[in-house]
Amino acid sequence: MTLGPPHEPGMDDNSRRTGRRDVLEVVIGGLSGLLLLRCSGAVAAAGGASPGEAGTSETGAAGGAGAASDGGTTTCREIPDETGGPYPDIDGMISDAAYERSDITEGRPGTPLTLTLQVVDVGSACAPVVGALVIIWHCDANGVYSEYASSMNSDPAQNDVGSTTTTYLRGWQKTDATGAATFTTIYPGWYSPRVTHIHVMVYDPGDLTTPVKTTQFAFPDATSAVVYAQATLYPKGQNSVTNATDMVFGGSVEGLLAAVTGDTSSGYAASLPIGVASY
Repeated sequence: MTLGPPHEPGMDDNSRRTGRRDVLEVVIGGLSGLLLLRCSGAVAAAGGASPGEAGTSETGAAGGAGAASDGGTTTCREIPDETGGPYPDIDGMISDAAYERSDITEGRPGTPLTLTLQVVDVGSACAPVVGALVIIWHCDANGVYSEYASSMNSDPAQNDVGSTTTTYLRGWQKTDATGAATFTTIYPGWYSPRVTHIHVMVYDPGDLTTPVKTTQFAFPDATSAVVYAQATLYPKGQNSVTNATDMVFGGSVEGLLAAVTGDTSSGYAASLPIGVASY
């Protein structure tokens, strides 16, 4: 797999936004945090309350990618494209069966997070895409990525420095019969000047050279604030950047905000539909 160099936030903001499409309104969530696809291709869901309490939930924004019912009419749109940086995989993980794994933590500390991404085909009424390859990556609790060594990719205060020999918090899964790929990971940390996010690429297994979708998604600010209040696991504390002020999302996370349930004691579950148009 050939990928470009890491793209640092703040560079070429206009190009990040180029190609962003309108996204589908969807009600996401449910206490399980999973997406259930109806036979018609619609995604059903239930809302929630505030984070940080057992059994409660906090969903993402009303906008989302996938399918939704509007006055009895099902509509279906594509998730917005976003930049593939910073720090995309450079080890060719998507071609390596060793990284086809549900648990990508590799012992990295942090609040547990179960992430479910459902790939749907917007050209087929958001029918599930079975057998797509979904690769994700994100930083650790201190805001440091694996696979890279640089002064920018480090947190000296926590003695957490990047290394080219590490592979934590990266991996891929093949979507199941419902189009879903589920990962066991940790709630991401943050680094300046970005808000909390996870990167995603979707591949057709017949072509591992070019992803059919490259994007990244955000988390509710209130949920992140609760997570980062845990000084032991997230010693950097609160992030001053919010979804509204993030340089990459451009102040709008419509269609890019995960639905989140759970709490810091039992861990969180997040879900997001990934609508693709060219699979």
